Amino acid sequence: MESLFMPERLKKIREARGLNKAEAARLLGLSKMGYLRYESASRTPSHQTIVFMAQKLGTSPDYLIGITEDCEPKEFVISKSVDPALFELITDIIDKKNPARDRVLSYYRKLKASKKQ
Repeated sequence: MESLFMPERLKKIREARGLNKAEAARLLGLSKMGYLRYESASRTPSHQTIVFMAQKLGTSPDYLIGITEDCEPKEFVISKSVDPALFELITDIIDKKNPARDRVLSYYRKLKASKKQ
């Protein structure tokens, strides 16, 4: 089964994120006309562009090409230059030898559980 970019999914995720076409274009670093070409299917993005769009729109490339119905992202890209504190936190948490890892994860689970109550 061949998977192809699905422009209706791009529109659906844009709307779900509460973005108009101009806002989506700015988020993706495109002109409004450039963005509209993708959403109207008059232009097909490269695989690299699909991955970039998915990251910026908080979804997955698999959703944009129709492999899955689940629009939730499967991974995140965290830039040190954009959010150095979050980058440092994630760096510490993924280091399994870091003694703070278990404490931070335990605290996170408690916060999450208290939020559900």
